[in-house]
Amino acid sequence: MSVESKIWSASDKAKQFVKDTICLDFFASPFGAGWTEDSELHSYIDRAMKTGMTGASMTIAETDNTWEKFLNSHRKWRNTFLQHSDRYVFVHSVRDIEYAQETAKYAVIFNSQTSTIVSGDLSRIATLREMGLASMQLIYNGRFRAGVGCIDVLHNPDTGLTDWGKKIIDEMVKQGVILDLSHASWQTTEDAIAYINEKHPGVPVVYTHSIPAGLYKNEPNATEKGCYRNITDEQAKKAAATGGFVSPTFTEWMMDGIWPDNITPLQCAQMIDYYAKLLGEDHVGIASDDLMKLDLVVKFAKAAPDIYNDDNYMLDAFDKGAEGCGEMAKILPAVTDELWKMGYSDEAIKKFYGGNQMRVFNQVWK
Repeated sequence: MSVESKIWSASDKAKQFVKDTICLDFFASPFGAGWTEDSELHSYIDRAMKTGMTGASMTIAETDNTWEKFLNSHRKWRNTFLQHSDRYVFVHSVRDIEYAQETAKYAVIFNSQTSTIVSGDLSRIATLREMGLASMQLIYNGRFRAGVGCIDVLHNPDTGLTDWGKKIIDEMVKQGVILDLSHASWQTTEDAIAYINEKHPGVPVVYTHSIPAGLYKNEPNATEKGCYRNITDEQAKKAAATGGFVSPTFTEWMMDGIWPDNITPLQCAQMIDYYAKLLGEDHVGIASDDLMKLDLVVKFAKAAPDIYNDDNYMLDAFDKGAEGCGEMAKILPAVTDELWKMGYSDEAIKKFYGGNQMRVFNQVWK
């Protein structure tokens, strides 16, 4: 979704700021759905490194993957990175990210957008953590054993978190895997945070790539319900209250009522600003949710009609021109200029770009 995206001009000061700052993205480009050739992944990260990105949480498992599919995906990603082993750092600790920044390498942080990868065996969460899995969503868009996703509730009752989902949370907390509530239904997020607060007080939960619904609700062309992938102010505040962070994603099709042809640095900064004012500067991150290539995204969505049964919302947004995202390599320095214009200090921007994520990583990872 970003291969053809615009490169935005920025001041030399902003370009240097990004290079000097720990900057962490979240992109969602599983092999086959985001990239198909090893060179595509290397080229994408090469652009990020030249801009100064420190690393990213990258999705290597999506929707309803099994344990076997996860292993195959993990091998593919790892072997691809090992083709240029001098460029990458496989992250298991906060110190690994700091080392990547200090040595101009790229920090590889693994994420799963589904808990189905355990295939019914909770003991595998320990193995996943050893393999570098840093964060995991309970569910994707649909209805799963752990809970309900944000698309399924467009058509069915929102039954929320299940007992199995609670067991997964218990094991994630035990093993030091961060709970990511992106893509979950409203009731699932309510139940998950209530359960964390009751059973594991002090453990932060996060939204790694969720746009604030409140930013677009008054747009003249906004849809009646808004984009199903966006979260309410209350959802964001409850995550922040656990000590977690919420990262808006610079993704065009989720910008309800706007659906820009090219998301601008100002629009990205407005997302950050909205959350900073709502949650405080200590609870905001950044994300692109980049899937790299539009044709693969469309193919993936059409091949999983149950998971993407969104009344054609996403594909309609693509037709309106909202088919890209703000690739960090091409837009983050310009976003920095916009945040400075809004009055944000260097200290605050450093928190947004990576500091808040590092704090949560340091607290949860074991």
